[in-house]
Amino acid sequence: MVVVVSHAQPWSAFLTLRQAPLTSSSSFRIRPLTPRFRPLTPRFTTQRLGSLNTRCSINTDVLTDIVTDQEVRDDVATDDCGCTIPVLHLKSDILETEALNLLAKGTFVDTLLTTLPVLSEEEQNIIAATPAHPAGLYALYASCLVGYMVEQLWNFASPAAIALIHPSLLPVALMGFLAKLAVIGGGPLVGKLMDHFPRVPAYNCLNIVQTAAQLMSVGMIIHGHTLHPTSASSLLFRPWFIVLVLVGAVERLSGLALGVAVERDWVVLLAGTNRPVALAQANAVLSRINLLCEIVGAALFGILLSKYELVVCLKIAAGLMMGALPIVVSLTWLTNKLSSGVLDRAVETCLSCSFPSSLKSENIVGVGLEAIKHGWFEYIRQPVLPASIAYVLLYFNVVLAPGGLMTAFLTQQGLNPSIIGGFSGLCAFVGVAATFVSAKMVKHLGILKAGAAGLVFHASLLTTAVAVYWSGCLSQQTPIFFFLALVVLSRLGHMSYDVIGQQILQTGIPASKANLIGTTEVSVASLAESIMLGVAIVVNDVSHFGFLATLSLVSVVGAACLYCRWLENPTDTQRTLFSFSPHL
Repeated sequence: MVVVVSHAQPWSAFLTLRQAPLTSSSSFRIRPLTPRFRPLTPRFTTQRLGSLNTRCSINTDVLTDIVTDQEVRDDVATDDCGCTIPVLHLKSDILETEALNLLAKGTFVDTLLTTLPVLSEEEQNIIAATPAHPAGLYALYASCLVGYMVEQLWNFASPAAIALIHPSLLPVALMGFLAKLAVIGGGPLVGKLMDHFPRVPAYNCLNIVQTAAQLMSVGMIIHGHTLHPTSASSLLFRPWFIVLVLVGAVERLSGLALGVAVERDWVVLLAGTNRPVALAQANAVLSRINLLCEIVGAALFGILLSKYELVVCLKIAAGLMMGALPIVVSLTWLTNKLSSGVLDRAVETCLSCSFPSSLKSENIVGVGLEAIKHGWFEYIRQPVLPASIAYVLLYFNVVLAPGGLMTAFLTQQGLNPSIIGGFSGLCAFVGVAATFVSAKMVKHLGILKAGAAGLVFHASLLTTAVAVYWSGCLSQQTPIFFFLALVVLSRLGHMSYDVIGQQILQTGIPASKANLIGTTEVSVASLAESIMLGVAIVVNDVSHFGFLATLSLVSVVGAACLYCRWLENPTDTQRTLFSFSPHL
């Protein structure tokens, strides 16, 4: 196609714009007109433009239909001076359609938030509080409700069942330690796989793997319950226990990937990256669902364990696992359908371009080491590193919190299983209350100072709890209940910082690195837990519980001190990221 350009000035020749053959790098070339047009008289020629030969590149995806040679000749008009005026035809519908396509592919609907200057501030706040895909978000809530229920029930049932097999902290600590090692080594690699493969199929496959691992664990524990080992050392080398440890590591790694996919990726897509109020509400709802499932799961298994034999309780748990799997898979498919397939869009990361070739070469170890190295590099460079380190330090507290070691300790103290389940349920209930309290704390103190208040409150109550333990009167019923009450109340500060810290990290971490840094952060937190579990393996006697509790307390106090020191002298980056906080 040719465009003829001329002006009422003495030029040496007309210029033509002719399209090159359609290739992967299509372009247009500007060159002197061929002799089929009549030449100008020599008196209009100038040497300065005589050798003009210019080249330019134009995006042919937009300018797909300009004019043909014949159309140029027909549309050329002549003014009063006898000079030719060019006419350039552009198809406006193509430009508009392409612009809309670019908007749909690149920025989704959330870009509308930055292109509505005519709306009032109140109207923009309403839009910011409205999820981009509310129906899909509700389907995600339902899927998480079913999946979290089974997972939290098993998180309570597994250590309790193992503690009933043998009265020692060693089996529970060893299982937790090796599971954390699997998360440390495989976390970044699994996160990379989740970024590379389609979201929905990968999520469903991980659900199947997690359920299979849970069912195999149930079978191994039932088999071990019939053997009655005489010592902890003999238990560790039994084949069924080795299989239990391996499948437990697979189950934890799958749970990690599922949690990161929902909390760091899916919820952002469904709520909207440019809709902070809707995203904060979605984060709070997911936290409440998780904590409510922890309450119901622990209480349910505790009630079952107080009425039925262990084997019967484990069989009931296995039936719930098998029944929940098809429901979760169906709700996941429904989530994607109700959100117009937003979960089908590929995730672009800085490592995904080289990942397929690495898989083809079967260099899994090299890929894993490279993923860990890159994840640590990006983690250290994040602008809110002190807040993240404080979050990781809280994971050193594996004793003064509802978990395997606390469950094993209370079981060996002779407490009724229903009381132990009630303790875990109350901790989760206080965590649910913290999701509401944290919003008021942010409103009155600002997001950063609210995080500091939560950490200081958590450290203060745990200090009192450890003092009660070292008083030496836990053999009586009243002091141990007071000790447990302090631990329960301390969860209010811990979960407040958990919610506030998540928003701090979401604000400070770039969206393009959220998945990589998120999985690396979970791996670092797992490293902290594994260190404490390693110490518990060395000092596995119940009499050393006070030493482990003191180490947990030191980590919490250190987290509070580190975070408060970070707030004393805020940097320019910190002020820029949290400029919305009125109390910074």
